[in-house]
Amino acid sequence: MGIITRDSLLSLETYHKERPVFREKAIKERRLRTVHLGDHVTLIFENEFLMRYQIQEMLRVEKTFEDAGIEDELNAYNPLVPSGSDFKATMMIEYPNEADRKVALAKLVGIEHKIFIEIEGQARVYAIADEDLERSTAEKTSAVHFMRFDLTADMKMALKAGAQMMVGCDHKGYPMHVQTLPSETLASLVSDLN
Repeated sequence: MGIITRDSLLSLETYHKERPVFREKAIKERRLRTVHLGDHVTLIFENEFLMRYQIQEMLRVEKTFEDAGIEDELNAYNPLVPSGSDFKATMMIEYPNEADRKVALAKLVGIEHKIFIEIEGQARVYAIADEDLERSTAEKTSAVHFMRFDLTADMKMALKAGAQMMVGCDHKGYPMHVQTLPSETLASLVSDLN
C-alpha cells in the first residue's frame, strides 16, 4: 500500500466530471467496510480508495488547488491508509440524543483502547488509538477516534488462508460487543494486506 501523492490526485475539473462514479463507489466501499458493534459504536475500516475519495472531496469543497492546501489534506488523510501490515479504522460513538451522548462519552472513557480484532487461532490485537493527538480526557472520551491494528506475519497468513476475524469491544461500560465479519467485508480487508 502506498501513500497518496499530489501527482496521483485528479485535478478539480477532472474530479468534478468523474465525481458521480467516484462517489457511488465510495458509498458502496464504505458500506462494505463498516462494522457495527452494538447500537452505538461503528468502525469504518479505511483503505487507500476511501482516503483518496476523502482528499478529493475536501479539495473540491474547499476549492483548494494550491500546493500548501493539497499537502495539508495529504498529511491529514495519508496516516489512515493501511500499510499492508495493519488495518486502520475510524471509530464513531453514536447516540442520536445529545444528552444521552454526553452521559455515554463520560461513561466510555478509554473505550478506544478496548477495541480489538481477533483472527481465528491468533491472539487478540487491541487498537493503537489516536496517534495524531489525544482525543480523550479523564472526564470524557471523544465521539470519534482513529485507530490502527498491527498484524503479525502469522495473522496475515491466516487471513489470506481463509481464517475468520472478529471485531469487538471489552470496555466495562460497553461490554463484549463482538461482530464476526461478513465474508465480503473480510475479503475487502484482506485485500489491504501485502
